[in-house]
Amino acid sequence: MTNQTFEQLKKTYESGRTRPLAWRRAQLNALRRLVTENRDAFVSSAMADLGKPAAETVLMELNLVAGEAQFVRNRLSLWTARHPKAMHWMLQPAAGWTIAEPKGVVLIISPWNYPVLLALEPMADALAAGNAVCLKPSELSPNTSKLLAELVPQYLDSEAVRVVEGGPKETGELLKCPFNHIFYTGGGHVGKIVMRAAAEHLTPVTLELGGKSPCFVDRTADINVAARRIAWGKFTNAGQTCVAPDYVLATPDMAEALAERIAVAITEFYGEDPKASPDFGRIINDRHFERLCKLLPVGTVPPEEPSSPLVQVASAVGAAMDMVGRRFNAVTTGRGGAGEMAGSANNAAKPTAGSNMAAADDGATASAAVEPSEIHKVPGVFDLAGRIVCGGKVDRAARYIAPTVLYGTSPDAPVMKEEIFGPILPILVVEDAESAIRFINKRSRPLAAYVFSRDHEVRLTFERQTSSGALGYSLPLGHLLSSRLPFGGVGASGIGTYHGKAGFLTFSHVKTVVTKPQFPDTLRLVYPPFNEAKAKLFDIIAKFS
Repeated sequence: MTNQTFEQLKKTYESGRTRPLAWRRAQLNALRRLVTENRDAFVSSAMADLGKPAAETVLMELNLVAGEAQFVRNRLSLWTARHPKAMHWMLQPAAGWTIAEPKGVVLIISPWNYPVLLALEPMADALAAGNAVCLKPSELSPNTSKLLAELVPQYLDSEAVRVVEGGPKETGELLKCPFNHIFYTGGGHVGKIVMRAAAEHLTPVTLELGGKSPCFVDRTADINVAARRIAWGKFTNAGQTCVAPDYVLATPDMAEALAERIAVAITEFYGEDPKASPDFGRIINDRHFERLCKLLPVGTVPPEEPSSPLVQVASAVGAAMDMVGRRFNAVTTGRGGAGEMAGSANNAAKPTAGSNMAAADDGATASAAVEPSEIHKVPGVFDLAGRIVCGGKVDRAARYIAPTVLYGTSPDAPVMKEEIFGPILPILVVEDAESAIRFINKRSRPLAAYVFSRDHEVRLTFERQTSSGALGYSLPLGHLLSSRLPFGGVGASGIGTYHGKAGFLTFSHVKTVVTKPQFPDTLRLVYPPFNEAKAKLFDIIAKFS
């Protein structure tokens, strides 16, 4: 079935059907209608899949897709035109230009966390570039996947745009097909599988991955503004956003106050009981819910209902022993001099199974294990995960985890060993901006980094000395919302960019074209045989080149 889909798309593309600008504009107009005319249906599907609030679906998904389609449509004439380039004077008379042509048949594999946006926004860029498109939505958001499969053929050219539903089996079959480009959004583990499969056909790839996006805050920041913006960026979509602030590095003079102010902002956003708020979402499935629960301090999450009193006692004893072990580890690795937290930063840089981290890509070395830790040990905090400032409440049946702020987190904590991708925000106490930069640079390059500081030198230092897909000053998620800014990662957080012109170019081959009149044939001067006169001419040319 998947091979038949590919062959049909290939046949359509080779017929030239997708190349005319009129066809591209018609598809982009239809894409806008698809999301605007079916707003309620998409809101319902996102609610069923993620418990996502209607306002989030409209503002963070549907409106962005419609905006992207319109943005690229209005610029097609400019982007697809010939762009003249100067030719070397030795070749004159001659002319050169570049022109963007479609890559062919492209595959878009979208994730579950923004199931509409991350499926249809890259599709808008692919259609603008004149490609035939195969979309594979995530099976983890089944209601939205089904809706896309129903609506896409109703609005778009069904012979040039296809939706393939299914799970890993169908994705694997699609990856065996010789697509001309593969665009994947998701985790690093599957990203490697996609890249290996693409290598079989030398297919170019765009990988939009993730990572632990840091957020640095110092005393020069407006604490109230910083707290609200961090809370908004982190807890939108219940923290299930690839560019959400993953953890905060705050200086000692404001770290605890910031943690408390973020807790206040959470109450302002979601009320005293976020579970009852219509504006706070849920975790996608039970597996991710249980994974997140394990990142919280020991004893925070009650175990599942034990089958007998004996099991209940054993569970309590196990939790107590785990707490003692963490406290012992926290004491023996406490800060106070070189080597007291030996290995913590290095261990935090090591990926865990299933995480998106790949520290080796950034050259993280074992030398970090013998350096003093950049992270302060907070007195009175014994669990490596830190002290719960707010949240920590869960409901398994509803897949609900309250917006949770942890203060005094250790780099050795499980919550610092993988991308969190949920409503848990650890706050680590760091000496200063230089220490924060060292801490960040020992880990995989993130998809985004955020800095809340009004100190110009601090901001400039982060810009020059850290590497990330994007850098935001006092603004989380901002680059995600703009069609004028390229969006993408670096290193383990991704390969390639999209949005606006960057997306158009991702799905295009920019071809160079040159021309030279046949008369006069000035190239006769460089044809063999190469005699003494031509040698002197070459010396003269070299002097003026």
